Amino acid sequence: MEWQPDEQGLQQVLQLLKDSQSPNTVTQRAVQQKLEQLNQFPDFNNYLIFVLTRLKTEDEPTRSLSGLILKNNVKAHYQNFPPTVADFIKQECLNNIGDPSPLIRATIGILITTVASKGELQTWPELLPQLCNLLNSEDYNTCEGSFGALQKICEDSSELLDSDALNRPLNIMIPKFLQFFKHCSPKIRSHAIACVNQFIIGRAQALMDNIDTFIESLFALAADEDSEVRKNVCRALVMLLEVRIDRLIPHMHSIIQYMLQRTQDPDENVALEACEFWLTLAEQPICKEVLSGHLVQLTPILVNGMKYSEIDIILLKGDVEEDEAVPDSDQDIKPRFHKSRTVTLQHEGGEGEEGEDIDDDDDDDDDDTLSDWNLRKCSAAALDVLANVFRDELLPHLLPLLKGLLFHPDWVIKESGILVLGAIAEGCMQGMVPYLPELIPHLIQCLCDKKALVRSIACWTLSRYAHWVVSQPPDSYLKPLMTELLKRILDGNKRVQEAACSAFATLEEEACTELVPYLSFILDTLVFAFGKYQHKNLLILYDAIGTLADSVGHHLNQPEYIQKLMPPLIAKWNELKDEDKDLFPLLECLSSVATALQSGFLPYCEPVYQRCVTLVQKTLAQAMMYNQHPDQYEAPDKDFMIVALDLLSGLAEGLGGHVEQLVARSNIMTLLFQCMQDTMPEVRQSSFALLGDLTKACFLHVKPCIAEFMPILGLNLNPEFISVCNNATWAIGEISMQMGAEMQPYVGMVLPHLVEIINRPNTPKTLLENTAITIGRLGYVCPQEVAPQLQQFIRPWCSSLRNIRDNEEKDSAFRGICVMIGVNPAGVVQDFIFFCDAVASWVNPKDDLRDMFYKILHGFKDQVGEENWQQFSEQFPPLLKERLSACYGV
Repeated sequence: MEWQPDEQGLQQVLQLLKDSQSPNTVTQRAVQQKLEQLNQFPDFNNYLIFVLTRLKTEDEPTRSLSGLILKNNVKAHYQNFPPTVADFIKQECLNNIGDPSPLIRATIGILITTVASKGELQTWPELLPQLCNLLNSEDYNTCEGSFGALQKICEDSSELLDSDALNRPLNIMIPKFLQFFKHCSPKIRSHAIACVNQFIIGRAQALMDNIDTFIESLFALAADEDSEVRKNVCRALVMLLEVRIDRLIPHMHSIIQYMLQRTQDPDENVALEACEFWLTLAEQPICKEVLSGHLVQLTPILVNGMKYSEIDIILLKGDVEEDEAVPDSDQDIKPRFHKSRTVTLQHEGGEGEEGEDIDDDDDDDDDDTLSDWNLRKCSAAALDVLANVFRDELLPHLLPLLKGLLFHPDWVIKESGILVLGAIAEGCMQGMVPYLPELIPHLIQCLCDKKALVRSIACWTLSRYAHWVVSQPPDSYLKPLMTELLKRILDGNKRVQEAACSAFATLEEEACTELVPYLSFILDTLVFAFGKYQHKNLLILYDAIGTLADSVGHHLNQPEYIQKLMPPLIAKWNELKDEDKDLFPLLECLSSVATALQSGFLPYCEPVYQRCVTLVQKTLAQAMMYNQHPDQYEAPDKDFMIVALDLLSGLAEGLGGHVEQLVARSNIMTLLFQCMQDTMPEVRQSSFALLGDLTKACFLHVKPCIAEFMPILGLNLNPEFISVCNNATWAIGEISMQMGAEMQPYVGMVLPHLVEIINRPNTPKTLLENTAITIGRLGYVCPQEVAPQLQQFIRPWCSSLRNIRDNEEKDSAFRGICVMIGVNPAGVVQDFIFFCDAVASWVNPKDDLRDMFYKILHGFKDQVGEENWQQFSEQFPPLLKERLSACYGV
């Protein structure tokens, strides 16, 4: 007996579906409750499928809605459906996949995919064969509906379809799909390509076996009149470029010709897919070779794609000049991600570097409020990467175009020229230098353009040339640029304010102390902006202030500057509630300011310190409640705790010994003990940074906790979490220097991990350097315990520290190595050349350290004898030989 609905039940379900389309929220709530009640009855799902597939008299939106509610039930409760209900749903779907209505077909396709994704592909063996069979139907609707469902299954389960679990149905499916590339209906052709496209990136075996047929079939569709088909052809070629470039190389010339055409397709979606081709090609080693001859065609096409389309200008309110008084809506504000502190060392010829495991994405594109990827952004990105491949070879194709663009009377064209100039800044910098003395003043002039979109792009492009600007005498370009950028920070247009603030932050990073003479002027502007900005730009302003503090450091510690800057910051600080996410950027900003002002921050530190401790405490308490009763409490947002820990680090670093009284009056050490054991890596990362900073600033409060803290530090020497491991390592080194010989009981729990890390292949540079410093420091305070291991680590130890600047950390580590060599000279003999190289990396060691080096070098030379030393030092590179002989007379 087939299942039949009860008439009264059916009417009830229909009424419910009608009500759920009501805009009234009270009705909506009642519907939700009713749905939850009805879900107690398994055959409620039979009614839903019945309305979708059988009640042809009902209107389509109601039938489709019935299917979508059923889809949600399948998602949530499918494992509790009785087999009869599950079978009824499956059978109804397959019988009605060819419904005459496109909406109903699509809904059934979604339903089939949802059932399939519940692990049902294995237990519904007839699904794929039946769908593939239905493709042969004479009825267009049946063929199209089946393809729609198959496309969704291919999207959702591409890996499973290529696995032995199902006996590789793809072996039948791929050849089948390829036959439909020639179908008379564009919709069907488009489905067929989209299905096959799902298997390119995963390099499915069945596709690789048919790859040549696939590529030939794609070429046959190259000029298809349907834009959806052309889009899928472009997408396929872009993916093939990544995974099977070997198969495309013989046809590369014609593929490039084709993509040049498609990048100018009248349909922007096709043009965008085609434009991705240049981005992907730029990453391939053969790019230069295959593309050189086509640059003359490609360059103007990309440049042309960089103009704002009419729709962009409308969406960006390009004709609205002054909007600074319009409040921001919350969805305008992208979530920010706090970068937790990672302790790094200073290198030769540069400031401390960011750890490589941390993504630096400073180059946000200029117009990210439209953050949909579009042809303009893709063209700009492609030009940027190609400039990095071809360098100055690109310029002969670009410069003649640029002349016409940059001085064009139409602002849209002029704007695109400024974007071009910014896009090539990184790759073509060398070749652009001769033109910059003329271009930079022109761009500075564009900062005053009457069009806001021109002013904002000029900010971004100038920031891309900040490095060059700073390398010239300050009065030539830096001063005029800064003067105009500061005016733009106070622009009447929010987008310009944002672009100017970001550009100014970039300029600050490049200029550093060059800005000191202008500090008063800069602070006046930034503080004035405080009162002017709406919500979103305020967050960017905090960043500009924090970057300023990082860039000029202690130069900010002047009473007049503190007087300007601190009152508005503290006013904001008092305004914000503990649960307001705007605290993040403000805390980050204050952290930089505290580090720069040092003792100048003292008058402000007490309330800031207290609040950070409260934030940590609140978050930990909420996490505890949530862990005990997840049904009653919400999980806390741990970012509050992470940012607070980082600001406490900033205070400890800035205030040094002055932080002692604050720590004494708080329970921070107890809280730190909990944070160090948190499940979230970023919390541990920040707590180890704080532990190290407190160790340096006020060890007397850390010392009583060492016995409890050291085992936790030992457990976190796990390079799987690079930044956590890095900060734990650094903290151990700082603790060693304070503990001295009392460190002895803990050497065994950390040294084996450190030796293992320093010998691992592919460990990031930052972690290697910190590990080497800490091993050296441990050896300095406990040489008897560490020296026996010398031979296990001396070689990577020397290699990783040769590029570090002379500083306290390097000094203590090298003293440790010298002491250990004294205890175990045999440990260094085999790798002595590495030790010589590391010693030579010092520019001017302190006198007593220089004596230690002198004794070891001469001791070794005397030990092996003059003749052997001559042979040994023959292997030295000339520079090393020269330095050792000049500095140490060997």
